[in-house]
Amino acid sequence: MLHHLKHWFAPSQHTYLHEQGVFKLNTLKSLLGLAMVVEARDPYTAGHLWRVSRLASLLAARGGLSAHDCACCEAGGFLHDLGKVAMPDSVLGKPAELTPDEFEVMQTHPSVGARVLGGHALGSMVYAAVRSHHERPDGTGYPDGLSKDDIPLTARVVGLVDAFDAMTSDRPYRKGMPIEQALSRIREGRGRQFDAAWVDVLLTRIQIDEMEHIVGHSEEGLPLLHCPVCSGPMLMPLNTETQVGCRICAAELEVHKVDGVVELHASGRKASADLLQPKPEPALIDAMATRLAPYVR
Repeated sequence: MLHHLKHWFAPSQHTYLHEQGVFKLNTLKSLLGLAMVVEARDPYTAGHLWRVSRLASLLAARGGLSAHDCACCEAGGFLHDLGKVAMPDSVLGKPAELTPDEFEVMQTHPSVGARVLGGHALGSMVYAAVRSHHERPDGTGYPDGLSKDDIPLTARVVGLVDAFDAMTSDRPYRKGMPIEQALSRIREGRGRQFDAAWVDVLLTRIQIDEMEHIVGHSEEGLPLLHCPVCSGPMLMPLNTETQVGCRICAAELEVHKVDGVVELHASGRKASADLLQPKPEPALIDAMATRLAPYVR
Protein backbone atom coordinates (compact mmCIF):
# COMPACT_ATOMS: atom_id res chain seq x y z
CA MET A 1 0.00 0.00 0.00
CA LEU A 2 2.75 2.49 0.92
CA HIS A 3 4.58 1.58 -2.27
CA HIS A 4 1.50 2.45 -4.32
CA LEU A 5 1.01 5.74 -2.45
CA LYS A 6 4.63 6.71 -3.06
CA HIS A 7 4.22 6.01 -6.77
CA TRP A 8 0.95 7.97 -6.82
CA PHE A 9 2.40 11.14 -5.29
CA ALA A 10 5.81 11.09 -7.01
CA PRO A 11 5.95 13.64 -9.86
CA SER A 12 6.54 12.06 -13.24
CA GLN A 13 9.59 12.89 -15.35
CA HIS A 14 7.26 14.56 -17.82
CA THR A 15 5.84 16.84 -15.11
CA TYR A 16 9.33 17.71 -13.88
CA LEU A 17 10.52 18.61 -17.37
CA HIS A 18 7.38 20.68 -17.95
CA GLU A 19 7.92 22.59 -14.70
CA GLN A 20 11.57 23.17 -15.59
CA GLY A 21 10.50 24.50 -18.99
CA VAL A 22 7.97 26.87 -17.45
CA PHE A 23 10.59 28.07 -14.94
CA LYS A 24 13.11 28.78 -17.71
CA LEU A 25 10.49 30.58 -19.81
CA ASN A 26 9.26 32.78 -16.97
CA THR A 27 12.77 33.53 -15.75
CA LEU A 28 13.82 34.49 -19.26
CA LYS A 29 10.78 36.76 -19.57
CA SER A 30 11.71 38.52 -16.34
CA LEU A 31 15.27 39.08 -17.56
CA LEU A 32 14.17 40.43 -20.95
CA GLY A 33 11.59 42.63 -19.24
CA LEU A 34 14.27 44.10 -16.99
CA ALA A 35 16.29 45.02 -20.08
CA MET A 36 13.30 46.89 -21.50
CA VAL A 37 12.93 48.82 -18.24
CA VAL A 38 16.56 49.92 -18.59
CA GLU A 39 16.03 50.95 -22.22
CA ALA A 40 12.99 53.01 -21.26
CA ARG A 41 15.20 55.28 -19.14
CA ASP A 42 16.67 56.76 -22.33
CA PRO A 43 13.96 57.58 -24.90
CA TYR A 44 16.57 58.23 -27.60
CA THR A 45 17.45 54.52 -27.61
CA ALA A 46 13.91 53.49 -28.60
CA GLY A 47 14.08 50.05 -30.22
CA HIS A 48 17.86 49.76 -29.78
CA LEU A 49 17.69 46.44 -27.94
CA TRP A 50 15.44 44.84 -30.55
CA ARG A 51 17.62 46.09 -33.42
CA VAL A 52 20.88 44.88 -31.86
CA SER A 53 19.28 41.56 -30.97
CA ARG A 54 17.86 41.08 -34.48
CA LEU A 55 21.12 42.07 -36.20
CA ALA A 56 23.18 39.87 -33.88
CA SER A 57 20.98 36.86 -34.61
CA LEU A 58 21.12 37.50 -38.36
CA LEU A 59 24.90 38.03 -38.38
CA ALA A 60 25.50 34.90 -36.29
CA ALA A 61 23.36 32.80 -38.62
CA ARG A 62 25.08 34.13 -41.75
CA GLY A 63 28.42 33.44 -40.09
CA GLY A 64 27.52 29.77 -39.69
CA LEU A 65 27.13 29.59 -35.91
CA SER A 66 25.08 26.81 -34.31
CA ALA A 67 21.45 27.37 -33.35
CA HIS A 68 22.51 27.58 -29.69
CA ASP A 69 25.18 30.21 -30.37
CA CYS A 70 22.75 32.17 -32.55
CA ALA A 71 20.30 32.17 -29.64
CA CYS A 72 23.05 33.38 -27.28
CA CYS A 73 23.82 36.23 -29.70
CA GLU A 74 20.14 37.15 -29.94
CA ALA A 75 19.69 37.12 -26.16
CA GLY A 76 23.03 38.86 -25.59
CA GLY A 77 22.08 41.57 -28.05
CA PHE A 78 18.89 42.26 -26.16
CA LEU A 79 20.55 42.29 -22.76
CA HIS A 80 23.93 43.86 -23.58
CA ASP A 81 23.11 47.24 -21.98
CA LEU A 82 21.67 45.80 -18.76
CA GLY A 83 24.35 47.56 -16.68
CA LYS A 84 22.99 50.97 -17.69
CA VAL A 85 20.45 50.47 -14.92
CA ALA A 86 23.10 51.93 -12.60
CA MET A 87 24.08 54.89 -14.78
CA PRO A 88 23.12 58.36 -13.42
CA ASP A 89 20.35 60.15 -15.32
CA SER A 90 22.71 63.07 -15.88
CA VAL A 91 24.99 60.76 -17.88
CA LEU A 92 22.50 58.40 -19.50
CA GLY A 93 20.15 61.10 -20.75
CA LYS A 94 22.63 63.89 -21.45
CA PRO A 95 21.58 65.75 -24.66
CA ALA A 96 25.19 66.25 -25.74
CA GLU A 97 28.41 64.30 -26.05
CA LEU A 98 29.82 63.04 -22.75
CA THR A 99 32.81 64.65 -21.09
CA PRO A 100 35.83 62.40 -20.38
CA ASP A 101 34.72 62.00 -16.75
CA GLU A 102 31.16 61.15 -17.77
CA PHE A 103 32.40 58.67 -20.35
CA GLU A 104 34.49 56.99 -17.64
CA VAL A 105 31.27 56.48 -15.67
CA MET A 106 29.50 55.11 -18.75
CA GLN A 107 32.36 52.67 -19.29
CA THR A 108 31.38 50.86 -16.09
CA HIS A 109 28.09 49.60 -17.52
CA PRO A 110 29.43 46.29 -18.94
CA SER A 111 30.93 45.22 -15.61
CA VAL A 112 27.81 46.37 -13.74
CA GLY A 113 25.66 44.30 -16.08
CA ALA A 114 27.91 41.30 -15.55
CA ARG A 115 27.51 41.64 -11.77
CA VAL A 116 23.73 41.79 -12.16
CA LEU A 117 23.86 38.54 -14.12
CA GLY A 118 26.37 36.87 -11.82
CA GLY A 119 23.76 35.26 -9.62
CA HIS A 120 20.98 34.95 -12.18
CA ALA A 121 19.74 31.49 -13.08
CA LEU A 122 20.08 32.15 -16.82
CA GLY A 123 22.97 34.60 -16.72
CA SER A 124 25.51 32.25 -18.28
CA MET A 125 23.71 32.47 -21.64
CA VAL A 126 24.47 36.17 -22.03
CA TYR A 127 27.24 36.96 -19.54
CA ALA A 128 30.01 37.16 -22.15
CA ALA A 129 28.08 39.47 -24.47
CA VAL A 130 27.08 41.75 -21.60
CA ARG A 131 30.56 42.07 -20.09
CA SER A 132 32.69 42.12 -23.24
CA HIS A 133 30.73 43.84 -26.04
CA HIS A 134 32.96 46.95 -25.77
CA GLU A 135 36.25 45.04 -26.03
CA ARG A 136 38.31 45.64 -29.20
CA PRO A 137 40.69 43.41 -31.18
CA ASP A 138 43.49 45.97 -30.68
CA GLY A 139 43.17 45.64 -26.90
CA THR A 140 42.02 49.21 -26.21
CA GLY A 141 38.45 48.33 -25.27
CA TYR A 142 36.86 47.93 -21.86
CA PRO A 143 36.37 46.74 -19.13
CA ASP A 144 39.15 44.11 -19.36
CA GLY A 145 41.34 45.23 -22.26
CA LEU A 146 40.91 41.90 -24.07
CA SER A 147 42.22 41.52 -27.61
CA LYS A 148 41.63 39.38 -30.68
CA ASP A 149 40.47 35.82 -29.93
CA ASP A 150 40.45 36.42 -26.17
CA ILE A 151 37.21 38.35 -26.74
CA PRO A 152 34.29 35.88 -26.41
CA LEU A 153 32.57 34.99 -29.67
CA THR A 154 29.15 36.36 -28.76
CA ALA A 155 30.73 39.62 -27.60
CA ARG A 156 32.47 40.06 -30.97
CA VAL A 157 29.15 39.67 -32.77
CA VAL A 158 27.12 41.86 -30.40
CA GLY A 159 29.81 44.53 -30.17
CA LEU A 160 29.90 44.95 -33.95
CA VAL A 161 26.15 45.32 -34.45
CA ASP A 162 25.83 47.51 -31.35
CA ALA A 163 28.26 49.98 -32.93
CA PHE A 164 26.45 49.75 -36.27
CA ASP A 165 23.10 50.57 -34.66
CA ALA A 166 24.62 53.44 -32.69
CA MET A 167 25.98 54.90 -35.94
CA THR A 168 22.67 54.61 -37.79
CA SER A 169 20.46 55.89 -34.92
CA ASP A 170 19.63 59.48 -34.04
CA ARG A 171 21.14 61.00 -30.92
CA PRO A 172 20.33 64.35 -29.25
CA TYR A 173 23.51 65.87 -30.68
CA ARG A 174 23.56 64.27 -34.17
CA LYS A 175 21.47 62.50 -36.80
CA GLY A 176 22.04 58.86 -37.57
CA MET A 177 24.30 58.00 -40.51
CA PRO A 178 23.03 56.38 -43.72
CA ILE A 179 23.67 52.63 -43.75
CA GLU A 180 26.36 52.87 -46.43
CA GLN A 181 28.32 55.45 -44.42
CA ALA A 182 28.13 53.31 -41.26
CA LEU A 183 29.38 50.29 -43.18
CA SER A 184 32.26 52.37 -44.48
CA ARG A 185 33.20 53.32 -40.91
CA ILE A 186 33.05 49.68 -39.88
CA ARG A 187 35.27 48.72 -42.81
CA GLU A 188 37.81 51.29 -41.63
CA GLY A 189 37.80 49.74 -38.15
CA ARG A 190 38.21 46.15 -39.42
CA GLY A 191 40.71 44.23 -37.30
CA ARG A 192 41.33 47.18 -35.01
CA GLN A 193 37.99 48.19 -33.49
CA PHE A 194 35.93 45.30 -34.86
CA ASP A 195 36.64 41.60 -35.37
CA ALA A 196 37.87 41.21 -38.97
CA ALA A 197 36.03 37.95 -39.72
CA TRP A 198 32.68 39.27 -38.51
CA VAL A 199 33.14 42.54 -40.40
CA ASP A 200 33.55 40.44 -43.56
CA VAL A 201 30.33 38.56 -42.79
CA LEU A 202 28.44 41.81 -42.24
CA LEU A 203 29.76 43.36 -45.46
CA THR A 204 29.36 40.37 -47.76
CA ARG A 205 26.55 38.16 -46.46
CA ILE A 206 23.87 40.63 -45.36
CA GLN A 207 22.13 42.72 -47.99
CA ILE A 208 21.40 46.43 -47.61
CA ASP A 209 17.66 45.85 -47.99
CA GLU A 210 17.77 43.37 -45.09
CA MET A 211 19.41 46.04 -42.93
CA GLU A 212 16.77 48.57 -43.99
CA HIS A 213 14.09 46.35 -42.43
CA ILE A 214 15.91 46.60 -39.08
CA VAL A 215 17.52 50.06 -38.99
CA GLY A 216 15.04 52.66 -37.77
CA HIS A 217 12.57 50.04 -36.48
CA SER A 218 11.47 49.03 -33.00
CA GLU A 219 10.08 45.62 -33.96
CA GLU A 220 9.56 43.58 -37.12
CA GLY A 221 7.60 45.76 -39.53
CA LEU A 222 7.28 48.66 -37.08
CA PRO A 223 9.35 51.68 -38.15
CA LEU A 224 10.05 54.33 -35.55
CA LEU A 225 8.02 57.52 -35.74
CA HIS A 226 9.38 60.99 -35.00
CA CYS A 227 7.94 63.65 -32.76
CA PRO A 228 6.68 66.59 -34.89
CA VAL A 229 7.85 69.00 -32.16
CA CYS A 230 11.43 67.89 -31.35
CA SER A 231 12.01 65.26 -34.10
CA GLY A 232 13.00 62.69 -31.46
CA PRO A 233 12.38 58.97 -32.14
CA MET A 234 9.15 57.45 -30.84
CA LEU A 235 7.80 53.93 -30.68
CA MET A 236 4.76 53.10 -32.78
CA PRO A 237 1.59 53.78 -30.72
CA LEU A 238 -0.60 50.87 -29.69
CA ASN A 239 -3.73 50.29 -31.77
CA THR A 240 -5.97 51.66 -29.02
CA GLU A 241 -4.11 54.93 -28.46
CA THR A 242 -5.49 58.23 -29.72
CA GLN A 243 -2.95 60.34 -27.86
CA VAL A 244 0.71 59.79 -26.93
CA GLY A 245 3.36 61.81 -25.18
CA CYS A 246 6.87 62.48 -26.42
CA ARG A 247 9.19 61.34 -23.63
CA ILE A 248 11.91 63.69 -24.92
CA CYS A 249 10.12 67.06 -25.10
CA ALA A 250 6.91 66.13 -23.18
CA ALA A 251 4.65 67.31 -26.01
CA GLU A 252 1.14 65.84 -26.23
CA LEU A 253 0.61 64.31 -29.66
CA GLU A 254 -2.58 63.20 -31.38
CA VAL A 255 -2.52 59.90 -33.24
CA HIS A 256 -4.09 59.92 -36.71
CA LYS A 257 -4.35 56.83 -38.86
CA VAL A 258 -4.98 57.40 -42.56
CA ASP A 259 -5.14 54.37 -44.86
CA GLY A 260 -3.20 52.36 -42.30
CA VAL A 261 -0.43 54.96 -41.97
CA VAL A 262 0.12 56.45 -38.50
CA GLU A 263 0.77 60.18 -38.23
CA LEU A 264 1.49 62.24 -35.13
CA HIS A 265 0.23 65.82 -34.78
CA ALA A 266 1.08 68.23 -31.97
CA SER A 267 -1.92 69.27 -29.86
CA GLY A 268 -0.10 72.29 -28.44
CA ARG A 269 -0.42 70.94 -24.91
CA LYS A 270 1.99 69.32 -22.49
CA ALA A 271 1.48 65.58 -22.14
CA SER A 272 0.07 64.16 -18.92
CA ALA A 273 2.16 61.94 -16.65
CA ASP A 274 0.13 58.94 -17.81
CA LEU A 275 0.93 59.59 -21.48
CA LEU A 276 4.64 59.91 -20.70
CA GLN A 277 4.88 56.49 -19.05
CA PRO A 278 6.83 53.85 -21.03
CA LYS A 279 4.46 51.34 -22.61
CA PRO A 280 5.03 47.64 -21.88
CA GLU A 281 5.61 45.30 -24.83
CA PRO A 282 4.57 41.87 -23.52
CA ALA A 283 4.06 40.41 -27.01
CA LEU A 284 7.69 41.12 -27.95
CA ILE A 285 8.97 39.68 -24.67
CA ASP A 286 6.75 36.58 -24.87
CA ALA A 287 7.75 35.79 -28.45
CA MET A 288 11.46 36.22 -27.82
CA ALA A 289 11.41 34.22 -24.58
CA THR A 290 9.52 31.37 -26.24
CA ARG A 291 12.01 31.33 -29.10
CA LEU A 292 15.08 31.37 -26.82
CA ALA A 293 13.93 29.09 -23.99
CA PRO A 294 14.82 25.78 -25.72
CA TYR A 295 18.46 26.90 -25.91
CA VAL A 296 18.81 27.80 -22.24
CA ARG A 297 21.10 25.33 -20.45
